Amino acid sequence: MEWFTASEYWTGRLVFQRALAVVYLVAFLGAALQFRALIGERGMLPVSRFVARVPFWRAPSVFHLHFSDRFFAAWAWTGCAVSLALVAGLADLLPLWGAMLLWLVPWVLYLSIVNVGQTWYGFGWESLLLETGFLAVFLGNDEVAPPVVVLLLLRWILFRVEFGAGLIKMRGDACWRKLTCLDFHHETQPMPGPLSWFFHRLPKPFHRAEVAANHVTQLVVPFLLFAPQPVATAAAALMIVTQLWLVLSGNFSWLNWITIVLAVPALTLPGTAPKVPGAPLWYEIVVLSAAALLVFLSHGPVRNMVSRRQTMNRSFDPLHLVNTYGAFGSVSRIRYEVVVEGTADPVPREDEGWLEYGFRGKPGDPRRWPRQFAPYHLRLDWLMWFAALSPAYAEPWFGGFVARLLANDRDTLRLLRHSPFPPDAPPHHVRARLYRYRYTTWQELRRTGACWERTYVREFFPPTRLDG
Repeated sequence: MEWFTASEYWTGRLVFQRALAVVYLVAFLGAALQFRALIGERGMLPVSRFVARVPFWRAPSVFHLHFSDRFFAAWAWTGCAVSLALVAGLADLLPLWGAMLLWLVPWVLYLSIVNVGQTWYGFGWESLLLETGFLAVFLGNDEVAPPVVVLLLLRWILFRVEFGAGLIKMRGDACWRKLTCLDFHHETQPMPGPLSWFFHRLPKPFHRAEVAANHVTQLVVPFLLFAPQPVATAAAALMIVTQLWLVLSGNFSWLNWITIVLAVPALTLPGTAPKVPGAPLWYEIVVLSAAALLVFLSHGPVRNMVSRRQTMNRSFDPLHLVNTYGAFGSVSRIRYEVVVEGTADPVPREDEGWLEYGFRGKPGDPRRWPRQFAPYHLRLDWLMWFAALSPAYAEPWFGGFVARLLANDRDTLRLLRHSPFPPDAPPHHVRARLYRYRYTTWQELRRTGACWERTYVREFFPPTRLDG
């Protein structure tokens, strides 16, 4: 079938595959380095407890069959190795069927991790990576030109990411309709970046223009992805520019980066495609069968998008094949932060002797300027932001976090930037307090050198010690 492939997207496929492999690598690296304290055998939410109460059919994962810290580490580091091989282009050195199997490996590996990751992996970009990674299995290698149907399905994912996010904003917080959300967002977003303070201080008319441009990019431009070239290329390019702007303004894990990756196959990039024979019949049958399945499963996201009760970041099947996306349907007006402290005093005092733990990404010390971590995902720091919004978000794991700080647990302390206590002298008590944070003004920044000003609100977690 001559219509089945499109050689003009050869370079776009090459860039897409290498870039997607890099995102896989970042995801597996984060899993390997952070899992012990989060979901390990002695973690805050152990996998063993999860699989004991959740059946395999609801959360398919190899860890239903066996789990240990050593096995999980080997699983995650294997994902890193396979991702590196894909970055290096190993799939193009294999026969077509071998390349498809190789691309299937990281998808299976990461699916097993996400499905037991619980609240630590409850983010939309986890499903987005899995949905994109599944389609990558059918995109082919140097033996065949890119299949048109897979290219269209990749645009369909990008459409749902952008259009879903645009709809949830218009249906959600009134500040999106009033064009005022960016008066608050850069200050209250989950994890500010090194430029977020400056973005917040941009003139308010500029913020209005940003919001209006965002609505155009998310509610109008996605439809142009399915227009003839060069309109589709222009639409994808505009989305890439918008995502790069978001990369500069904050730390959103790999959400912006994988959205950029999804836009690449819609571009007609310069490059000469080699002459290759037509796609084999078995490959056409496999690709069209997979496409038919995904189109059928898309009814869930479509119904969700047209619903007045639209939900964000939901999976419609346990394999995360087709999902719904969205972000910041509502925007916080005030930033709260949970500050965790410990004391070496056997009898804790109210206002003396308490030393603060430092987190890697979330705001703490008002004088410490935010760092850039995305696309790497600091899972504990992100959940601390949710904890500050409501203690209910932290109820399943915060007590376990405090207990591990009281024990100077090595794996937990590795998630932090620093502990104020030496390894052989853990604190007697740990507490958490809720503070209101706001960006300083230009004058305050010059006078104090602090980018944040914080005010005590209330106790979040009372002084606690380990019994015995």
